[in-house]
Amino acid sequence: MSIIVYAIPVFFIMIAFELGAAWILKKKVYRLTDSINDLSMGMVDQVGGAFLGAFMFGMYLLVWKNFRIFDMGAQGVTDASFPWWVWVSCFLAKDFGYYWAHRMSHEMNIGWATHIAHHQSEEYNLSVALRQGVFQGFFFNFFYIPLALVGFPPVVYGLCSAFNTLYQFWIHTRTIGKLGPLEWVLNTPSHHRVHHGRDEQYIDRNHAGVFIIWDRMFGTFEEEKDEPNYGLVGPLRSWNPLWGQVHYLVKLVKLSWYAPKWRDKIYVWFAPPAYVPEGLETNDYSSQEKWKLGIFKRYETSVAPIMKFYALLHFTPMLLLTTGFLRFENDMTAVSRAITGGLIMWTLLNVGGVLESRRWLPYSEGLRILAMGGVMAWQSPAYFGWPELVGTPFQILNGGLGLVSLGILITHTHLFQGPKEILPDTDGPYYTHAAAAPAMVEAAVTEPAEA
Repeated sequence: MSIIVYAIPVFFIMIAFELGAAWILKKKVYRLTDSINDLSMGMVDQVGGAFLGAFMFGMYLLVWKNFRIFDMGAQGVTDASFPWWVWVSCFLAKDFGYYWAHRMSHEMNIGWATHIAHHQSEEYNLSVALRQGVFQGFFFNFFYIPLALVGFPPVVYGLCSAFNTLYQFWIHTRTIGKLGPLEWVLNTPSHHRVHHGRDEQYIDRNHAGVFIIWDRMFGTFEEEKDEPNYGLVGPLRSWNPLWGQVHYLVKLVKLSWYAPKWRDKIYVWFAPPAYVPEGLETNDYSSQEKWKLGIFKRYETSVAPIMKFYALLHFTPMLLLTTGFLRFENDMTAVSRAITGGLIMWTLLNVGGVLESRRWLPYSEGLRILAMGGVMAWQSPAYFGWPELVGTPFQILNGGLGLVSLGILITHTHLFQGPKEILPDTDGPYYTHAAAAPAMVEAAVTEPAEA
């Protein structure tokens, strides 16, 4: 985990390079609302993972300590002095396990509920790589336990997992084309663009982590021909990062509850995502039918410039707070971790509310500002994992931010009347279908927004 935390500055440097490359290539690859939502989802995943990760690694450790078949010479849990073949074989085994975990997360509802967050963005850029499901580790972990049973030591497994994750960051970009012979062996931006496509020929293809050979071996490979249209068949249509994490679980609970047959109440959790229990009807896939008919638009909301500024004003410090929390959370008390994590989640929820002009936002945000200021005054920024940020100047800055924020909220309460969707420009590959049916697209804009 520490490797991922220290890689965060590198992630943002690479995002800056991607923005520069996109400008040179004259490609629009980022939208402010979508990118804030991507990063918010990633922070929810990382903060939630701080509470859940120990349990999942503990499962691996338990199996390795008590049930491993082979002893690879480990002298202790943190011993890393192993021959090269242990590292290489563990990296290959981890990637093989990732392929099957990833594939099953697309073919089984319970897995899709944990993984769907990663596919919600209708853009494709490096910020999308950071958009992850907070519960995904639970499902994927079952596919990695066999590595503990074989005997791969925890430190080797942990480092191989970290580098497997780091590799997959750079392939989330539209600014890199095909890479020649590397396309035969490695997962590349071209291969992974296919995986994120909502087009029929691209759905549930290219599940690889590092090596695309698994998809070639097991019949799930698809070459990129036309650039995909990105996102879900049934779009989320929300900037709420907490709802984005749980919305599909809520759907499954409802399907299971209302299914007439007891068999279906259980089977719905293990069925493919398109499955609907007998006796029920759902319009969840109406978006796919609209896509085929040409009635399609990316989700975007009309946000006043002052409120975009407000969202950035509070979102940016959360990047710093989240990084500090991840760096020092092991040194925090349980109460400190819970309060800090809760305030981060609350802030990200409200940022999403700002971007959707939610009616409840001014009330929730006013309370949050008071709560954040109170904790800062009570415990200082050291409470949030940054002992370096202490003293009167920071407290004055924090107090000033709170007063300015309350002033903006009070003078702009009239802007919060509920989400107002807008239709962006129709340039680029995202609207190749829609351009063929402009009248139908115009009609679709007048439809009420999905919840």
